[in-house]
Amino acid sequence: MTKGVGGLDEEALADAAELFGTANRADTVNAALRDASARLRRVKALAELVEIAKTGQFDELLDKERRP
Repeated sequence: MTKGVGGLDEEALADAAELFGTANRADTVNAALRDASARLRRVKALAELVEIAKTGQFDELLDKERRP
């Protein structure tokens, strides 16, 4: 792990820039932060759906004969 100015992992930064198609450090870091934030929101939403499923609210979807 190579750290550059600001303590950033330069190798990880280069990989992230390639993944996000960004051209500079700030854009790459911002894209990675947005991606992490979106991932957290999805994890929270999934946990919420799991709790709803535990109440049985989705059970009718399991009945394949009643599906449209």
